[in-house]
Amino acid sequence: MRAPDCLGAGHPAQAVTMRRFGSLLLWSAIAAAFIGPGTVTAASSAGAQFGTAVLWAIVFSGVATFTLQEFAGRLSIATGRDLGAVLSQRYPSGYGRLFVVALVAGAILLGCAAYEAGNILGGVAGAMLAIDLPREVLTLSLAAVAATLLLLGSPTRIAQAMALFIGLMGIGFLTVAASFSPPLADLLAGLIPDPEFSADDMALLAVLALVGTTVVPYNLFLGSALARGQDLREMRGGLAISVGIGALITAAILVVGTAVAGEFSFEALADALAARLGEWARIGFALGLLAAGLSSAVTAALAAALTARGLFANESDPRWEARGLYFRLVWAAVLGTGTLLGLADIRPGPAIIAAQAFNGALLPLVAMFLFAAMNDDDLLGDQANGPLANAFGLLVVALATMLGLVALLRAGSVAFAYQLPDPDWMLPVLAIVGVALGRAAMKRADR
Repeated sequence: MRAPDCLGAGHPAQAVTMRRFGSLLLWSAIAAAFIGPGTVTAASSAGAQFGTAVLWAIVFSGVATFTLQEFAGRLSIATGRDLGAVLSQRYPSGYGRLFVVALVAGAILLGCAAYEAGNILGGVAGAMLAIDLPREVLTLSLAAVAATLLLLGSPTRIAQAMALFIGLMGIGFLTVAASFSPPLADLLAGLIPDPEFSADDMALLAVLALVGTTVVPYNLFLGSALARGQDLREMRGGLAISVGIGALITAAILVVGTAVAGEFSFEALADALAARLGEWARIGFALGLLAAGLSSAVTAALAAALTARGLFANESDPRWEARGLYFRLVWAAVLGTGTLLGLADIRPGPAIIAAQAFNGALLPLVAMFLFAAMNDDDLLGDQANGPLANAFGLLVVALATMLGLVALLRAGSVAFAYQLPDPDWMLPVLAIVGVALGRAAMKRADR
């Protein structure tokens, strides 16, 4: 067991390579977190409706995800505290503290619970495509595996274990997508937005769904916790590769979705793949969907516990350690909520819509809190944002505001049966609102 240590000590280049590989394994948790059943639904249904014409939205989602995650990671590395703890420090008392705790903690925990329901239901839906067992048995089995991983591992070890699920998802979806042999010209054309195509209301909703299911607020709390003690360069490298792999898998899911000719569902896609490529394709899709549900079930519960610890924990309190009582109670509550909803046999769709509504409410606020903190020179010193980072930050804040309000409007239209406003005027207004709020957050940080 000592040979690798001696080898690393004697060969600096190999030691650096091992550290970078370890960083990649660690940051695989981010890709495992955002590639859940919601991503499978959004990407495959977009492929079924529009083919590869919206690939550019996946690329844009990856850039936005990296920008916010890099902010959260750099904040943690510079301060030694995760995002939740920094928010507590910046708003220690008064209405600001009450607002942060009530909104962020409540929305994160409720949002994670909503996502967890979709994760459990989606993972079980994948398992049922390949395993002939009762739904209740599969639900409890998936929850038991997730609970075992959370019980036995520290956040770092759990994150590294998620690399296995990223591998399973990648193998499943990339193999099926490659079997389609999509024309290279179509793939390249899909990387360039078509203004006429993107003006279509349904295409716009598909694009928003792709971006919204990738840029997930609770991942920022997860990422900032994982970044503690990391080297800045290795964090950026591991994060870039992980997000890139996640975007590639999402693109593969979109290509797989092109097999569906009619109304989208997991069963319809599995049947289309089996008819076109053989029964092995059904198994590959089922494996990928099951891995997506399980990995996201673990990371959503873990992110909720890390968020609660950052906001409420006293650093000397052992009950908030990874194996402490309070930490375990939080992730158990989130996992238990998803499991109960899975046993209730509700449809995955409503759970995913509810999760997107929570995402829509929280994402703009978290993005603005984070953006303001990244411009706090007293907090970050020379690690504070420069002009280029602020340019990307403002773009992402505008995007987050637009996504958030559209997600809320969309969820309301489903719940109350009203028609969405015309995107031709709605999106520019929402983008302007986002930029104005981002600028206001930055000026507040300057003061």
